[in-house]
Amino acid sequence: MPLPAWIAIGLLLAVALVVGLGALRLRAISHRVGSFECSARPAGDGQASWSLGIAHYGVGRIDWWRCWSLSLRPSRSWRRQDLVIVSRRPLDGDRDLFLVECSYEDVRFELTMSSGAYAGLASWLEAAPPGRRGVVV
Repeated sequence: MPLPAWIAIGLLLAVALVVGLGALRLRAISHRVGSFECSARPAGDGQASWSLGIAHYGVGRIDWWRCWSLSLRPSRSWRRQDLVIVSRRPLDGDRDLFLVECSYEDVRFELTMSSGAYAGLASWLEAAPPGRRGVVV
């Protein structure tokens, strides 16, 4: 077999390996108990693109992973005591999808999530230990 054919086969195998590892990572994150689909973008910029992701409740924090990444670490982590829900509203008339504006350490961002995921987030924040303030639900 000529050398260009071997190079093409090697490239195809490398691409298949990367795609397979990405799919395994995404499956592992999304099947954890306490995980939910959640897209994110900076607040106030309606033209900013959404980053698809999966959030997961941890002990005292929420970790957020980008869907299209091979990183084993979350892209963002928000501690419960510093995360505040500023507002929420249905997204474009869809009753099951909410646009949730949040603030974390004076940085505002928006999340989209299902109504069930929002109910879980609001409950998780409300269930914080005594002394937690500033939660607007």
